[in-house]
Amino acid sequence: MARGDEEFAEFVRASSARLTHAAYLLTGDRHQAEDAAQTAFTRTYAAWSRVRHKDAYGYARTVLVNHVIDGWRRPIREYATEAMPERPDRLDVDKAVTQRAWLTAVLKTLTDRERAVVVLRHFFDLPEADVARELGVSLGTVKSTNSRALAKLRVEAGTEDTLIGGGGR
Repeated sequence: MARGDEEFAEFVRASSARLTHAAYLLTGDRHQAEDAAQTAFTRTYAAWSRVRHKDAYGYARTVLVNHVIDGWRRPIREYATEAMPERPDRLDVDKAVTQRAWLTAVLKTLTDRERAVVVLRHFFDLPEADVARELGVSLGTVKSTNSRALAKLRVEAGTEDTLIGGGGR
């Protein structure tokens, strides 16, 4: 922990209930009160080196009140509507779950290194050089392993063409 973090954590434990209660009295909503109290603690932490030996609770209280008042001045506007937003078809969810299960099963057919390369390269979208550095292998090893793994996945995709939308993507 950084210097002063333990002292700040103790301050939060000691004043959290009181500050949250004050926020509730200001907002009238428990969820908004918790959010406002967290915002006050966050801003107090940012100024902790300046306020820790002064009146830290007074500073947090002032931050809380200012934050709530700012919310009154610039309220989030919500516009009610009769039409519900579009929801994805149940079939789309079923298809996504089926695809996820299929992909998980197919990835298990790869070796550990192949699976690591494919996930780092394509799921996390890392460049080949970063994958090589992270796995501690050469760039050529990443390229050949990725090629071999994708070839295996293409073979598997060919048998499950309808699950992944055709074309073996």
